[in-house]
Amino acid sequence: MKKEPLGKLISYVHRQNSKILTKALSPYGIGSGGQHSFLKTILISPGVTQDQLTQQLKFDKATTARSVKQLEQSGYIERRPDPNDRRSHLLYPTLKAEQFHPTLKKILQQTNENLASNLSSDEEEQLMLLLQKVSRQLAED
Repeated sequence: MKKEPLGKLISYVHRQNSKILTKALSPYGIGSGGQHSFLKTILISPGVTQDQLTQQLKFDKATTARSVKQLEQSGYIERRPDPNDRRSHLLYPTLKAEQFHPTLKKILQQTNENLASNLSSDEEEQLMLLLQKVSRQLAED
């Protein structure tokens, strides 16, 4: 078996997974660019700021701003003024987002199960540990 560069393999898996997620989420008006990650975080942590989303999800500020704007236009989130900082807004899920949350969780769960479908449980655990190790190293750099 030909040994592929690690970065190339990770990039391929990411692109293919993104395509699958985009296809599954597009009927709900959720686009690409990690919008599902932003929505999931806002659902889990109502009242989060855009800066907190950027830091927590490791996206750049422009991507965060675009995704938040699109989610707001699609009716999934709303901005409320931060009572402690007039320049900042807090992000909250709408009723539409709350009702969509179980569907989003199911889609993400199915996608993750599909990613690991050819792995044994030991292989899946090992892959997770190795990817977490690589991720921690990248965060330190």
